[in-house]
Amino acid sequence: MVCTIEFSEMPKLNDPILIEGLPGIGFVANIACLHLINELKAKRFAQVVSASFQDLAVTTEAGGVRSPISELYYYKREDGGRDLIIWYGNTQALTTFGQYELCGKILDIAQELGCRFVISIGGYKKDEVQSVPGLYTAATDGETLKEALDLGTKIMVGHIFGIAGLLIGLGRIRNLRGFALLVDTPGLYPDVNATRYALTALSKYLNLNLDLSRLDSALEQTKKMLEPFGLIRNIVEEKKKEEQQMRWFI
Repeated sequence: MVCTIEFSEMPKLNDPILIEGLPGIGFVANIACLHLINELKAKRFAQVVSASFQDLAVTTEAGGVRSPISELYYYKREDGGRDLIIWYGNTQALTTFGQYELCGKILDIAQELGCRFVISIGGYKKDEVQSVPGLYTAATDGETLKEALDLGTKIMVGHIFGIAGLLIGLGRIRNLRGFALLVDTPGLYPDVNATRYALTALSKYLNLNLDLSRLDSALEQTKKMLEPFGLIRNIVEEKKKEEQQMRWFI
């Protein structure tokens, strides 16, 4: 299995926190971390390519190509607070082995940069979601769990699939602290409302004054980036399928 990392620089960071933002349920993490990158003007310092990513490249209107990729960005705080490492990308690995390998590589880099705390973000699929979605958490230890619950979350009971769960589980094995932050979402399409509540809780924890008025811009960027890879379903096509399925019940 091949998982390669290309560095443009190795930043010196102050006790950084790793924040995960890969595509998942409702694409909450993806939108949230793209907004963080845009608002904080975070700088990319590494990109990761894995043999477990989709085996394709998407062409652009200008004749170029885009491939499945993971990227690492950093943000150095000027207020003396803990710096951030933001893990962003347009795919997760497609195999269990690939997920473990990818997550392990990212944690290796984060720890090399002095990271001792990780936060994963994700959606919690619900058939019916209230206008104010519920927030849920799971953590590596009791102290961290209390910190996460103080953000207005509830304890998550069940399974957290994919990188959002794996990052916290492997982090705990490596003696890192951290928690998962999950938000209610229908899960089919990029959910900007769920993302707004995730970012509100995250900014409170990180003591960041984030402007959420431009969150729709991150939403549109996310759609544009993920649709060519088949990760976002076309709403019109889905409605047609639902109508065709309903005809069988007439």
